[in-house]
Amino acid sequence: MAIVCYTNSMKIFLHLLVSTVAIIIATYLIPGTTITLLGAIVLAIVLGVINVYIKPVVQLIALPLTILTLGIFSLVINALFILLAAAIVPSFSVAGFWTALWFSIVLSLINAFFNFFYDKAKA
Repeated sequence: MAIVCYTNSMKIFLHLLVSTVAIIIATYLIPGTTITLLGAIVLAIVLGVINVYIKPVVQLIALPLTILTLGIFSLVINALFILLAAAIVPSFSVAGFWTALWFSIVLSLINAFFNFFYDKAKA
């Protein structure tokens, strides 16, 4: 039982680390965004909480619009969550909606890149 807890804790820590690095890289690549190192850690936690608790409810409510736009509206939802996180985390700032949209796209791509190599290493 203790081994399972240890591996789950390590999995969560690794995910937090990867998310923090992805946030720092995305902030570096997207003009109009600023963050500190501690802010990146806090932002990773805040985005994780938003993605676990708030995002499923919002996606369910917005499902008809997401289907109508062939999934493009989910990008708008992600950008709005980035703006929400920027309002919560004081050391993270985003210049506006379009910057948040590009930030969410780049952040998703970087996370997918890291997860691809993590899955390859695990196999």
